[in-house]
Amino acid sequence: MRNIYKKLYRCFGPQKWWPGDDPFEIAVGAILTQNTNWGNVEQAIRNLKKNGVLSPHGIYGLSVHDLASLIKPAGYFNVKEQRLRSFLEFLSNDYHGRMANMMLEDADHLRQKLLKVHGIGPETADSILLYALEKPVFVIDAYTKRVLSRHGIMASEKSYDELQELFHDSFKRDVRLYNEYHALFVRVGKTFCKRTKPLCEQCPLNDMLSSVYSESSQLP
Repeated sequence: MRNIYKKLYRCFGPQKWWPGDDPFEIAVGAILTQNTNWGNVEQAIRNLKKNGVLSPHGIYGLSVHDLASLIKPAGYFNVKEQRLRSFLEFLSNDYHGRMANMMLEDADHLRQKLLKVHGIGPETADSILLYALEKPVFVIDAYTKRVLSRHGIMASEKSYDELQELFHDSFKRDVRLYNEYHALFVRVGKTFCKRTKPLCEQCPLNDMLSSVYSESSQLP
């Protein structure tokens, strides 16, 4: 696991994730990025900023139609409108509408509370914890699963918690390290370890490629 990190960092350098001006914007981005690419999320966030409503109070004051219209570029806008409002209710009821109050909470306890919010699953909860609230929780996504399985580290069929435990057991709980490592998985996944037609020969992890994967026509 450490060797993978060193190779990726040497190849790509620091990623400085997550894009966002403040914790609330990052949390909104984590919810909007579900089932879409980041370019679409950026457009939705620009719409919110342009209209001066990218804040808990600003979004709360929008009608269902207006909020759905502004976040439409992110796709599934009616669903995500409901999820944003559920998060806002949680933020308002439990933390008086302030992300700074969330930061004071223990990471494990806060994670359990986030997972009870409508529309927030493990990946979204952990993205909010790590990137918005600077809690040492590793984020598992499709890129991470793909890279680990193709290089014989852990099968993609493993549960989210099992995959996350691999990182928590391999490294000390460090926000900066988890931030960089997850971002590097995203970078190598987008650049080389693509879902179809991976560019294995140019990949910095080429010498670690699983023989099982290299001899198979299946792409996990």
